Parts: sequence; structure tokens; C-alpha cells
Amino acid sequence: MENNINNKDLLLKSSYFYNLPEELIAQTPVEPRDHSRLLVFNKQDNTINHKHFYDITDYLKKGDVLVVNNTRVLPARLFGYKDTGAKIEILLQKRINLTDWEVIAKPFKRLKEGTIVTFSENLACEILEKGEYGGCKIKFIFDGVFENRLSEVGQVPLPPYIHEKLKNKERYQTVYSKVEGSSAAPTAGLHFTKELLAKLKEKGVQLVEVLLHVGLGTFRPVKEDNILNHEMHSEYIEMSAENAAILNQAKKEGRRIIAVGTTSVRVLESCADENGKITPQRRETQIFIYPSYKFRVVDALITNFHLPESTLIMLVSAFAGYDQTMNIYNTAVKENYRFFSFGDAMLIQ
Repeated sequence: MENNINNKDLLLKSSYFYNLPEELIAQTPVEPRDHSRLLVFNKQDNTINHKHFYDITDYLKKGDVLVVNNTRVLPARLFGYKDTGAKIEILLQKRINLTDWEVIAKPFKRLKEGTIVTFSENLACEILEKGEYGGCKIKFIFDGVFENRLSEVGQVPLPPYIHEKLKNKERYQTVYSKVEGSSAAPTAGLHFTKELLAKLKEKGVQLVEVLLHVGLGTFRPVKEDNILNHEMHSEYIEMSAENAAILNQAKKEGRRIIAVGTTSVRVLESCADENGKITPQRRETQIFIYPSYKFRVVDALITNFHLPESTLIMLVSAFAGYDQTMNIYNTAVKENYRFFSFGDAMLIQ
């Protein structure tokens, strides 16, 4: 079904809205990981097939390069108290240096610059500077090793739309997570098991790890009606020289680059020049991908179903096509797919 929309409308936030019944927002992960459902969309003939994630082995072939984000979620949610006894919640967003962080604090109005928030005997923080949308800069005060103090009191920060308590903290980490630094999981990767990855390797699929530390800005709604006025959050990325060479060789040989998740897409496209050549990088990226963007590297995408009017559904619309994406989402709702972080997945190829 075609949407009655023109190119100008693609810059309107409201164009990326879809109706989602609340009961389709997944509250708990499927077990085993790879038993979630998989919607397969073929860009060549606009067909949709309904599978399970373990069927991904039927769609990936020898020579394909599967690109995953090996970031690991920090125990980034902290609960502490002011000297008045008032309870304060701090969500770590981005590290500035050894002691200072950008965070989101609640309740924001109760905090002033200079306020001390105590989390435990060995960990406290001082509010250095207040920003907007609940954002603050803080300085941690601690004894011993900061990471140890954080792991003692911090909790895994589940997204705001998940209300169930997570029984197993590792279920919000990918099986290949290594480098701690994210405030949220790269959720497309949550469907992979070690056994499934081993099967893909046996088939001749090459695995490449990149890094993007996911910030809480990933959940920040687009407030501007014209999406061009939206300021994209900045996130830290890494692409090694070895992996850049592997990816460039694959492109040269006409082999497919398959990105696992929108975070991997953002790394790949941030590290590529206009000819698609990838260079090693360690830096921040604010890349914003929306319809009319010309992809330089990514040939196929594995991703979850994203929030209406989010920058993530805009990225998917750029990759699959706007009409096609809205049709996929409407089909997924009709077929009772599970949505968001613990939900089902799609493969766009």
C-alpha cells in the first residue's frame, strides 16, 4: 500500500508515526535468545516472509561480513540521597574524564550546582553544572577503583517503556559484548546466541566487531516538527585498522556487509568516505541518517522494531524506503510481532 507522501513530508516528524498497541511492547526477553520472530523483507521484490531468528542462517551466505557492536552496558542507573534525605536518581550518559560524567538526573528541580549526592560509603558525586532536559555534569568522589564502586551500587538501565524487572542482568547484554561504556544495549544483537554465531562462521560468514557506546540520547524523542532541526546526540565510535581492511576487501570483492543494528550502521557510515572506503577511527559521531541518505557501505540490515517518530525508524526508512518501512511496521503490528528492545527482529536485504 502506497502512502500519499512526498519528499517534503519525509522531513516531518509526524510522517514517522504509527499506531502501536501497548500490549505489543515486549516487557521480557524471549528464551532462548534466537527463538524471537524474524520478519524478512526483500528490497528487490518488496516481499515479506515471517520466520524465527534462528532461520537467519538461511539468509546469510559464505563471504558475507556480519558487523556487530561489541559495546557492553554499564550499570548506569544509580540511586542516592542528598543530605536532606531526598532520593535522587542518576543515569550515566557519557564519560568526560576519570571523574566527570554527563548524566540525566531526577528529580531535576531538587538539584543545585554544588549539591552532593551519596550512593554508598565509597561513592558520591557533586553536581557541577545543570543543563537542559534533566542533563547535568557531575564529578564522582570515590575510594578505590571507580568501576568497582559502580558495579557495587549501579543497576542496568532498562528503557523507560520496560516495566518488568529483569531476572538475569546478562540478558540485556549481547553474547559478544566486551567494552563497557553504553547506557543502553545495541538491541538487534540480543537475538544472537554463541551457537548461532558458530553456525554462521561454519557457513563462511565473517564476523567483524566495531564499537559504538550507546547514549541515553537514543531514547530522546525528536521534539522538532522538521527533523532537520533535531540535534543528534553524540556517541563514541571505534573502527580498527584491521577491521577497516577486512571491510574494504569485502566491498572490493562485491561481498555483502550486513550491519547488526542501527549502531553498527552508524559506525560503518561514519567511517566511510563518499566512495565507500572505510578508514580506522576513534572519535565521536553525530551522524543522522534519514530518507534521501545514500548508503556507502551497508548492504543489509538486521534490526529491531523502533519507537514511532524516533531517529531509528528514520534510519530504517532511509535504508528500506519510506513506504516499504511503514508497510513493514503496519504488517508487524497486524501479525502481533513484539516491539522495541526485547522484541522481535527484522532482516532487510
